[in-house]
Amino acid sequence: MERKNQLIIVRGGGEIATGIIHKLHRCGYPVLVLESGFPSAIRRFVAFSEAIYEGSWEVEEVRAVKVSCYEEACAVLEEGDIPVMIDETCNVLKKKRPWALVDGILAKRNVGTTREMADKIIGLGPGFTAGKDVDLVIETMRGHNLGRIIGYGSALPDTGVPGKHEGIGTERVIHSPARGIFLGKAGIGDRVVKGQMIGTVVTGQGEVAVEASVTGLLRGIIKDGFPVEKGLKIADIDPREREYESCFTISDKARCIAGAVLEGLLMLERKQGY
Repeated sequence: MERKNQLIIVRGGGEIATGIIHKLHRCGYPVLVLESGFPSAIRRFVAFSEAIYEGSWEVEEVRAVKVSCYEEACAVLEEGDIPVMIDETCNVLKKKRPWALVDGILAKRNVGTTREMADKIIGLGPGFTAGKDVDLVIETMRGHNLGRIIGYGSALPDTGVPGKHEGIGTERVIHSPARGIFLGKAGIGDRVVKGQMIGTVVTGQGEVAVEASVTGLLRGIIKDGFPVEKGLKIADIDPREREYESCFTISDKARCIAGAVLEGLLMLERKQGY
């Protein structure tokens, strides 16, 4: 089968999924991205999901375009871009069976992916079992096993603890202090100081301040006007102020996982013979 006919559907267009989509696209695979109507990506500048809000979005010279149906998606693919469609339940599968499907939602659980959806199914992180609901699982936890391809069993359970930068881990991630509408007062790439107000959550009782938890670069922040629940991750600060450019490029973690997905697909292709 020619690569141009090997359509890959990727569920999710967030930061990690974008690393995968970007790599597959550059390797010549046609990729269709399925997203929710209100993506909650934090590292929005490196997430193709932003196309849902903006109509189109570019990450490292690769362009994604919002579409409303499979026919529009085909037209975008013909133009050499990546179609992004609102389709949380994979209704597009009624029109087209993909060559492969990658679940990159990273919900820490399976939200509906089954092995019947395509001949090659890969799931990222905890929530999937290789040999049961997917063919392969990719380890997403930082450490020695990051990017490991799992042929039988599951990835490590989610710890809820983010990776450390300059010895700073949990405290660099900011969660919403209340339920309401988030209004940002700082942008991605801005230098912020611990205690500085970077946004507010507008509630029925007034505004609740969101403060920087550490000093550093605002690596990611949720979209202005996004409805948030208390405890939702809404910002990420990198204490390494020398890493300004990294705020706008695909991360090492995403690239590692993307390479594992590509390898996994080639493994399945070889095993299945097509």
